[in-house]
Amino acid sequence: MARRISLRKRLLRWALVYLVVVTGAVVLGGEVVNEHAERQVWRSLMRSDLQHFVERRQADPGYNWIDDPAERLYFLNTDPDVPTKLAALKPGLHDDFSIDGVEHVVLVEDTPLGRLALALDLTRFEGVEGWVTLGTVGAAAVAIAVFGLLMAWGLGRAVRPLGAMADQIAGLRPDMGHARIQVAEDASEELQVIGAAFNDYLERNARFVERERAFIDSASHELRTPVAVIAGANELALEQPDLPVAARQPLLRVRRTARNVEQLIALLLALAKDPARLAGSADMVALDELLPAVVADHRHLTEGRDLEIVLAPLPACVIRAPVAMVQAAIGNLLRNAVENSDRGRIEVGLTADATVIIRDPGHGMSPEEISEVYGRLARGGGGRDGGGIGLDLIARLCEHLGWQLRIDSEPGRGTVARLRLAPAEGL
Repeated sequence: MARRISLRKRLLRWALVYLVVVTGAVVLGGEVVNEHAERQVWRSLMRSDLQHFVERRQADPGYNWIDDPAERLYFLNTDPDVPTKLAALKPGLHDDFSIDGVEHVVLVEDTPLGRLALALDLTRFEGVEGWVTLGTVGAAAVAIAVFGLLMAWGLGRAVRPLGAMADQIAGLRPDMGHARIQVAEDASEELQVIGAAFNDYLERNARFVERERAFIDSASHELRTPVAVIAGANELALEQPDLPVAARQPLLRVRRTARNVEQLIALLLALAKDPARLAGSADMVALDELLPAVVADHRHLTEGRDLEIVLAPLPACVIRAPVAMVQAAIGNLLRNAVENSDRGRIEVGLTADATVIIRDPGHGMSPEEISEVYGRLARGGGGRDGGGIGLDLIARLCEHLGWQLRIDSEPGRGTVARLRLAPAEGL
């Protein structure tokens, strides 16, 4: 999973990009303005020198221009030593013109004395200009660094209340029913709105959880009591010595149904509880002692069939889980194995890692049919065609408690169901 970037870093990143773009635009604009101003200065100074020479020459025909290393005057029409490239220049100011490998700025004008060219050596000025440019870039870099630090500090202060709110939200737990988000009085209006909305949600959720808990407690009592009365009355009826044979089978069916309903109620109540609360009320269950009892309770399902349930040697294995849920899950898988088999042996085994294995000699399933079964479990569409608790509820129970259910099958070779239960810590 990619590491997420905080809001402060995102804002700072975009602010720095904006600052760099703006600073670059300012520096670039400054360079353009400087270049234009420089041309105007060269034009003004060199034109002044050229006009001064023309005026002096007109007043005194014997007056001559004295060249120096920085500035030279060329008579383009009459001077035989004029470079060919220089003689071809049109009137105007020409930047970065090379004469003998040296950069010059050249002003060409038509005067009463003919076409003249005044060339100014830029070597010294280029050095100064380079230092100015370097200073400008350095100042821009320093400005970016200073403003970047100021923005980082300012953004840190701006998003700190939001970060504090995020930490409070991350620290909320399901058992903290009365927890609320604390928003500083000087927080922004947006944070005040978010905090108020979130606290309203927490309040409504707390009331909902309280109503759900009250319903679960009430349903647990109201449903279990009548089922217990039915089961108790049924047991008393079965103990009557003069009970007709024709009535015994219906009463036995009532007893099995009452047990199934008790398991269903226990499972539904377990699914309605938070897994942490459910784990707190779990029991230490010895699977090697529980499996024989579960198998004995389901042997009556093989009556009238050429089927037998065989219990393999069981290693010692203890887990921590609600015992009623363990009985319901294993019993449902065993019931499915019986109902989908016509004859043969159903083998029930146990491994040391708390995996219950049930092999049946049924008709088996193709890979497509197994995929369909898992699809029904994922959609909560498992059926209860044979009574008992449906595979959909067993699948939800496994997910709720962190168990693992796997079904392997081949057509004509039966089915193997593996239910892995979490082992007890330290055992």
